[in-house]
Amino acid sequence: MKKATSLIIGIIALVLIVILANPKLLPLPAETVNSMLELQKEHLMIQRSSMVTGARIFTTVLAMCILVVIYLIIEAILHAIGNKSSKSRTVTTMLCGLFKYLFYIIGFVWALSILGVNTTAVLAGVGIIGLILGFGAQSLIEDIITGFFIIFEGEYAIGDIIILDDFRGVVRSIGVRTTVIEDAGGNLKVVNNSDIRNFQNRSRNDSKALVTASVAYETDMKYLEKVIQQAMGPMYEAHKDLYLGVPEYLGVEDLADSGVVLKFAVPVKEDNVFAAQRMFRRDLFVLFGEKNITIPFPQVVVHKAE
Repeated sequence: MKKATSLIIGIIALVLIVILANPKLLPLPAETVNSMLELQKEHLMIQRSSMVTGARIFTTVLAMCILVVIYLIIEAILHAIGNKSSKSRTVTTMLCGLFKYLFYIIGFVWALSILGVNTTAVLAGVGIIGLILGFGAQSLIEDIITGFFIIFEGEYAIGDIIILDDFRGVVRSIGVRTTVIEDAGGNLKVVNNSDIRNFQNRSRNDSKALVTASVAYETDMKYLEKVIQQAMGPMYEAHKDLYLGVPEYLGVEDLADSGVVLKFAVPVKEDNVFAAQRMFRRDLFVLFGEKNITIPFPQVVVHKAE
């Protein structure tokens, strides 16, 4: 809705600019139209001098409005085309960022040109300054180049779940310089693109929620494994909205101090991993309670001296 409103406003502004640039299109008295035409002619002659006049300022404002309208139209078109998949949304975000910076530069140079500044000298000076700053802005250049490689190699896209160092979250945006990741608690982490190394993309394939549970050493293991195998199917049927398949019993994971540790795997989508773990632990607790399977817990034995 916001993009559509911006597009409508932009189109209206563009129409007004075109009409103002062509006064004969307006149903105005001939004297007013002639005055507006004289203002345009005056501006064209003033461009030969270095004076900043009201006509030049007015033309500069119109030029900036034209750039804003063009940018809004391009942005709306890109968002309309690029909302079909996460990769297309990622490319759209990157292109919008590039166009924004490009239009800033064009607008700056165009405004100086209209105001009578020698833009050739300005661009030459900017080029020399840019060359000097380039040596001190290597990290910025590296961020931009890395961002392009991330987009076009498809290492991750907007909406993917990635693990970077000890931070796990959903990629919310990928800009020219930075990537924004949001964790389950709504916390945002902004990372320079060049600093994103050795990460895991957990959204490429279906995941498995791994769960462990302990039972007492006195438990009849053959009976327990039979009970578990019979319960896996009903658990899946009860939670098809969460599980992608029947949970698997993987066997004995460890012989711990207080009990035997069993391991399970549940096929799920990555964004449902934690919810599936919680649900499966609950189901195991209910199952063990119904079948009188003892779940061990730490106990303290106190000996009283005689």
